[in-house]
Order: sequence, then structure tokens, then C-alpha cells
Amino acid sequence: MSVDVYLNFNGNCREAVGFYAKVFKTEEPKFMTFGETPPNPEYPMPEEAKDLIMHTRLNIDGSNVMFSDVFPGMPFVEGNNITLALVNKNIEELTSIFNQLKDGGTVVMDLQETFWSKLYGQVTDKFGIHWQVNYE
Repeated sequence: MSVDVYLNFNGNCREAVGFYAKVFKTEEPKFMTFGETPPNPEYPMPEEAKDLIMHTRLNIDGSNVMFSDVFPGMPFVEGNNITLALVNKNIEELTSIFNQLKDGGTVVMDLQETFWSKLYGQVTDKFGIHWQVNYE
């Protein structure tokens, strides 16, 4: 199991990640944009979101650091744009952890299957820490 930091940006993720890749001499980052996600007729993709970064990652000195832009219309507060991402290969353990974190907290996205993971969810715990739970 690992706990990775997840940094959000307000439209300048690609620029920031390029900067960090150069500073830390990492591999060339691979970017997934919101526009590359499978279409959902119930939620059409706004044009201004298509080129924004949905996900990318750098390995900085042995630690995974993940990045994304916030989706248009979602709140962005500089300084509060950090999430902890729990990545694990045990669905039962992830479910248990998620259920404990949501006790007294707020579920942002309930545990569910996504196009990138068999199990994914987001919760803000009772201390205001935002977590992403992701099956690897």
C-alpha cells in the first residue's frame, strides 16, 4: 500500500508538471486529458475542459506525485489543493479504510468502478483531509 500526494492546479497543470519534471530530472510525463475520457451522454464534456489535465504522475526520488487540473466549475483554493491518494491491491481493505474515513466526514464520490479502476472513491474526513481511494 502506498499513500501518494495528489496536487491540483487551476488550468496550468501541464506547465507545472513540465517544470517539476525538469527540476527533478524525471521521465517525460504522460498526460491524460479530460477530453480523452469515455463520453457520457448524461454529462457532455464542456469545451473548456477537453484540454485540461485529468491525470499525470511523476516519480520524484522514489515517491509518486500525481497531478491534475480541477474540472471547470469546481472550487480551487491555492494552498488547499493537495489530496492524499491511497493506492492498494486489496479491495476489502480499501473498502474498510474508505468506510472508516467517511465516518464523520463527507463522501465526495462514493466507491465505484471507473474506466481506470475497479474501485475508486473520494472522501473528505472529519478533519478536513481529502482522500482518494484507488484500487491498483
